[in-house]
Amino acid sequence: MKRGLPSLHSFPYGASLEEDGVQFVVYSHSAAAMRLLLYDQVEDSEPSHVISFDSRDGKCGDVWYLFVENSKPGLLYHFQADGPFDPDSGMRFDGRARLIDPYAKALAGEFLPSSDGILRPPKCVVIDEHFDWQGDRVLGNNFSDSVIYEMHVRGMTKSSSSGVKFPGTYLGVIEKIPYLQSLGITAVELMPIYEFPTKMWDGSKMERPNYWGYDPMAFFSPHRGYASGREPGSQVNEFKQMVKSLHAAGIEVILDVVFNHTAEGNEKGPTFSFKGLENSVYYLLENGGGYRNFSGCGNTVNGNHPVVREMIFHCLRYWVFHYHIDGFRFDLASILSRNRNGDLVPNPPLVELIAEDPLLADTKLIAEAWDAAGAYQVGSFSTKRWAEWNGQYRDDVRHYWSGHIKDLRHMATRIAGSSDLYQSSGREPFHGINFVTAHDGFTLSDLVSYESKHNDANGEENRDGENYNISINCGVEGPTDNPEIEALRFRLIRNYLATLLLSQGVPMLLSGDECRRTQYGNNNTYCQDNETSWFDWNLVEKNANLLRFCRMLIALRNQQPTFRRREFLSGEMSPTRQIPDVSWYNRDGETVDWNQDQESLICLLAGTPKTKDNPPGKDAMIVFHNGKEPITMSFPGLVDASCWKLIVDTSAISPFDFVVPEEADLFSLEKIEMQNRSLKCFLSID
Repeated sequence: MKRGLPSLHSFPYGASLEEDGVQFVVYSHSAAAMRLLLYDQVEDSEPSHVISFDSRDGKCGDVWYLFVENSKPGLLYHFQADGPFDPDSGMRFDGRARLIDPYAKALAGEFLPSSDGILRPPKCVVIDEHFDWQGDRVLGNNFSDSVIYEMHVRGMTKSSSSGVKFPGTYLGVIEKIPYLQSLGITAVELMPIYEFPTKMWDGSKMERPNYWGYDPMAFFSPHRGYASGREPGSQVNEFKQMVKSLHAAGIEVILDVVFNHTAEGNEKGPTFSFKGLENSVYYLLENGGGYRNFSGCGNTVNGNHPVVREMIFHCLRYWVFHYHIDGFRFDLASILSRNRNGDLVPNPPLVELIAEDPLLADTKLIAEAWDAAGAYQVGSFSTKRWAEWNGQYRDDVRHYWSGHIKDLRHMATRIAGSSDLYQSSGREPFHGINFVTAHDGFTLSDLVSYESKHNDANGEENRDGENYNISINCGVEGPTDNPEIEALRFRLIRNYLATLLLSQGVPMLLSGDECRRTQYGNNNTYCQDNETSWFDWNLVEKNANLLRFCRMLIALRNQQPTFRRREFLSGEMSPTRQIPDVSWYNRDGETVDWNQDQESLICLLAGTPKTKDNPPGKDAMIVFHNGKEPITMSFPGLVDASCWKLIVDTSAISPFDFVVPEEADLFSLEKIEMQNRSLKCFLSID
């Protein structure tokens, strides 16, 4: 009988459920004693049982282990460790502290109020890993065919306008899968879904609650706040249900993972996990016991220490094996390239280990290739296994459409797949994740409505958030009833969407941009767990014309491999057409002189040949004009104007801004009339 993968994959640490009990395993090199605290109820302030690890028979090297008979799923626990408290030498043991297991598979409850100075964090939960996946596996879609949709689990359905049964939850996402399918996206990139604090350390309500989730407490645990059930550990099965349902719809799941810092903060922060087990191993420290802060969040995880490297490695395997995760986006990934002294190094062990791990071979790896300490590695992060958020694409495309520069070389390079960044290292266009907007910054609607950030609601006197947004307000800061300004904003939004979805490389769309979601000028909504950040589903109907335009663009991309090549364009003759695979022309239909500043550009793409995965692609011509006045442009000399259909016209009213190829008329003019700040795309008829 043929066997598949085993149903479980055991890991060396944490709480492992066995037939007759639970095996607890934890690492600490410097602890003098270790205890297991067991609780009866989530709300209990004190443990019902305290069991000491045997330092002789319950310890092997630096690994402590303890078996508790007759224990079952749902058991609640903490660790507690005695040891030296000497911050100057990196030791921060506190024998009273209740510690979250670094390998905890789920957490329950909140930080509890304290009258005795003892911090009481959420409890760890023993989990039964069994789940009926019904044959589900990691999808393994071709990276080059991907269209990524960055979204927040809670924000997607928390608004009352969502109309779902379980708002703000994993199950709520399931209810919106038909909408995601209708968009045509191939993957969702979920903002952090593993555990982060939702209350203050003393159990009080946060004045500005953590919304984004970039403040990890337990790397192996799905966030309890996104579960509809209240039973400890219910988030585990609900998250798996969501993944299975998304896979059934053909949608991959990519997790935004934060291995660069934790919620324990700096020397002024609390001790509730890593600090109390082996502070100097888990964090990069300065002389005198302070914390290096390459993350901008108080501390930096010591990712290239062997013990921490092993934990991260096991964590990724765990999410792939037990949750069928298709890929990971690594927040501030350049920190993973820093050695134990904090220096950037070539071929860092952790980055290479992740890339070469056989169990992660089918997993998509995406780096945010910079950090808060000045490292910027876009184009040079690592090997061919790693894709990158292409921050250069975002900036150059914004510069063009906002009218900040007229040098078209950078714009053309981004449209063509950013060969300047990726080709020399042997990578391909799909190694660049193109985006115009993301969670961090303006939404697309705000990008064309505000020239300055408006973050006063964050309580930091508008000091937080990026100051250089490369945005344009079109004449009025914020909302307006002026029809001319609104028409220009609508045109610019479509310009951005069309540029993004017709460029070589992998496009990433920010959730809600397809229907003009606004954050009212706030470009740093990390603490806005409210209508400012939530998806307003009324916009789907209100801005149905834009939503249709976006859906049609994605469909065009999915249908035409010409826009998603797996090799870089070379300018050499195409094997399928007697034209180069790409050529560039100015407004007069002549070859572009890149040394001249210009506002207009024609990109002519030769169709791709038929492959085993794709039908042949049609020739395409994309026309860009960012001048403030309308102009008349000429077809390139080698192009017969009668052989083209006009598919996309961002200056036309809906539904004529996108005409499906089968219904489009042949273009009959010798000239191309371009409205100010607009884009057109033509497809060949053969």
